[in-house]
Amino acid sequence: MTESDFLTSAPPASAQQGADAAPYLVVEDLTVRFPTADGVVQAVTGLNYTLKQGKTLGIVGESGSGKSVSSMAIMGLHDPKRTDMSGSIRVGGREVIGLSNNQMQTLRGGEVAMIFQDPLTSLHPFYSIGDQIAEAYRAHNKVSKAQAKAKAVDMLDRVGIPQARNRVDDYPHQFSGGMRQRAMIAMSLSNDPKLLIADEPTTALDVTVQAQILDLLQELQRDFDSAIIIITHDLGVVAEMADEVLVMYAGRGVEHGPTRELLTHPEMPYTWGLLSSVPDVTASTESRLLPIPGNPPSLLNPPTGCPYHPRCAHRDKVPGDLCRTELPELIPGRRGPAHLKRCHLANPDMIYETEVLPEIAPDLVELVTEESLEDTSDPRHPGSPENADQIDTPQRRAPDPDGEVK
Repeated sequence: MTESDFLTSAPPASAQQGADAAPYLVVEDLTVRFPTADGVVQAVTGLNYTLKQGKTLGIVGESGSGKSVSSMAIMGLHDPKRTDMSGSIRVGGREVIGLSNNQMQTLRGGEVAMIFQDPLTSLHPFYSIGDQIAEAYRAHNKVSKAQAKAKAVDMLDRVGIPQARNRVDDYPHQFSGGMRQRAMIAMSLSNDPKLLIADEPTTALDVTVQAQILDLLQELQRDFDSAIIIITHDLGVVAEMADEVLVMYAGRGVEHGPTRELLTHPEMPYTWGLLSSVPDVTASTESRLLPIPGNPPSLLNPPTGCPYHPRCAHRDKVPGDLCRTELPELIPGRRGPAHLKRCHLANPDMIYETEVLPEIAPDLVELVTEESLEDTSDPRHPGSPENADQIDTPQRRAPDPDGEVK
């Protein structure tokens, strides 16, 4: 999938039932710290988001940005003796932080389930696939072993395992990577969870199997009306699956909004960097990839101010020394209250359309510009009362062949 594909991709048509109901998952000011001999690892800081049933949230960011840590906190999988955690996580109105292990066991695997990144290490090598699915089912249902095994066969068949009745007694090493991933999905969905967390569900799978897994998740979401959190590095997967996107960096949410809106009009330079880093298979063989410069920050000693400022190519566009000294708040951007961004830039739309987009997807410049000018809330719109006599549109500021803006 190219930049053009996912930038123009519309979000999926998720289940509408309960769309106006209260969110099933509410994460408020979540902070997760890991004390170590070298200092305190600030894995997640002040994270906020909500998710309704039937909807999908995509969480993206580089490795170490806090995606998996925050999701494992929802599952109660952090060792309380080695973790300092604060804030609030409410699942179906029930506070999760502070629950005992026994209380979490009634929630985990039943109402909330997780597909882990590596199914080979997540499945027990000494027990058959069927036994592990049956055990997960019996933990939340008073049924016989025969009924639980029948459920395991049914779930394996449902996720597309061929000859499920014959393969139910196989061990994890006898399944291929794609089949193990399907088995993990079968186990996770055996109790019809209301919330499913998929951590890199398509990692290390070939393209065909990836497409099958994503189609399967969407089909099962329609059947069970589950809320899904999908954690991934693949923005193409996000464009296809997610209703909303949360971009994380250095343990914080730095941009959050509807999928199409965020991918076509991103307002945070880190998001621009993620989009720029996607290879385009239709580009010339001589074209260069545009990686994000530098490395992610150490969470033992994160930078002051905006955590992205040491790698940001646009920090000099902010007056004074704000990027280096003051952490920007996560506030509504220029395109409405549903699109939040953590950045000091006053006019990110203009910078994105005139400097960033021509590099990563030049064929979309005209399309995105037209969409911006149709938004009457944008001060650059001809119908806006602001700057009515000084419209400065991207068309009038097109880059010359040397890359300078006229």
